[in-house]
Amino acid sequence: MSSIESIHREIQAQTAKSVNVGLTIRNWLIGCYISEYELKGADRAEYGEGLLDRLAEKLTDLGVSSCQKRRLYAYLRFYQTFPEVARSLTAPFQKLLPSTVLSEYDSKVRSLTAQLELESLSYTHIEQLIALDSSEKVDFYCFHCIEGCWSVRELKRQIASLLFERSQL
Repeated sequence: MSSIESIHREIQAQTAKSVNVGLTIRNWLIGCYISEYELKGADRAEYGEGLLDRLAEKLTDLGVSSCQKRRLYAYLRFYQTFPEVARSLTAPFQKLLPSTVLSEYDSKVRSLTAQLELESLSYTHIEQLIALDSSEKVDFYCFHCIEGCWSVRELKRQIASLLFERSQL
């Protein structure tokens, strides 16, 4: 009986992790789409601020969850902050990327760092990281979060306690 329970718990944990990785990749790909297709690599779309409002409305009508305007901005920032995710995608997902994104990376060599980030950090972790104001802080907290197996609560605590700034002293 205990072995069945053990199997059940292990499969449940693996399933939850797979779902989290899938949603994280989805969010990154949405950010990629916004940046490369809608904004065409520019900081702003030439045709106005209403782009993300219209996109959020269309996605909601299609039944795509968690695509409010604020979320779309976060997905865009995720894509811009973690471009190396492109190297960790499997071939079917890489086919969805524009050639401009893939040309920046050797698509045949998968990034172990990006893969580790996807497998170790939940999207909630990533939301905390992309809110930081410098790439040095993102890299610092990302490294320590993975190394220390920090929960989201611990990551928030470390950011609030200014661990990065204190360690620079």
